[in-house]
Amino acid sequence: MSARSRRWLGQTLSFSTAAAVLAVLAMLGTIVFDIVRGGWAKLSWEFLTQAPADGMTRGGIFPAIYGTAVLTLLMTVAVMPVGVITAVYLHEYAPPSSHLAKWVRLAVANLAAVPSIVFGLFGLGFFVHFVGAGIDHVKGGELTWGQPGLLWAALTLAVLTMPVVIISTEEALRAVPKDHRMASLALGATQSQTVWRVVLPGALPGILTGAVLAISRGAGEVAPILLTGAAYFLPELPKTLSSQFMHLGYHTYVLATQSPDVEATLPTLYATVLVLLMLTFALNFFAVLIRSRTRRRAAAHT
Repeated sequence: MSARSRRWLGQTLSFSTAAAVLAVLAMLGTIVFDIVRGGWAKLSWEFLTQAPADGMTRGGIFPAIYGTAVLTLLMTVAVMPVGVITAVYLHEYAPPSSHLAKWVRLAVANLAAVPSIVFGLFGLGFFVHFVGAGIDHVKGGELTWGQPGLLWAALTLAVLTMPVVIISTEEALRAVPKDHRMASLALGATQSQTVWRVVLPGALPGILTGAVLAISRGAGEVAPILLTGAAYFLPELPKTLSSQFMHLGYHTYVLATQSPDVEATLPTLYATVLVLLMLTFALNFFAVLIRSRTRRRAAAHT
């Protein structure tokens, strides 16, 4: 291929890439503009702090916001320690020829490709009908844990977001220079001390970014919680880990498909989607701030 042909091919690919990016940004901008236009007028302090009423045509979405926040918090507490420890073992402790590490990585890759509704079926079968029903059987047979609830939904989302945490943490550990490890070991530190005091602080920006990205995905998932705890209409806040809860994503689905008067609930639907988008964008923006601040702090100490 001549230099002129290569130049023409490079310009064509660059133009095609730029056109694809502009098309995606245009579609995203159109969707966001339509949501903001339809939901901005509905946003108010009462809408954010009151419970829904009159077939969800009046009132607010506070139970859905509260349920989403508590669910996401429980999911984070469940997934982060397990995900980080797994990634540390795979990258720092597992031998290169370890069959266990290979099987774990294969399992993580497969989990990342599983549809979210399958996680919901898994959560219903394992957490609710097996673990929860087993707990109720041990406690005397009263139905408390053997039904969909907040804890089981959070654990289901933790399993769903586990690949995101493991992969992002392992990539962050891989980005820490080997010279830092060798210098720590040469000064007499043990491998555990090196991992805890050198490797993890250096990988912290990537770990935090992966955590917030996992939180963003978990906050917007609906299919896994349909079977494990989300409620159609529940103005009361969940009081225990076994209680059902409302969720912004599921509330959006209900407003769009189950309302007896779609036109009357349309402003509430747009406003609910707007709140969910604002929450997701805020989490991603928060991830960028954390990563930038942590990197600046790490650079200042080196």
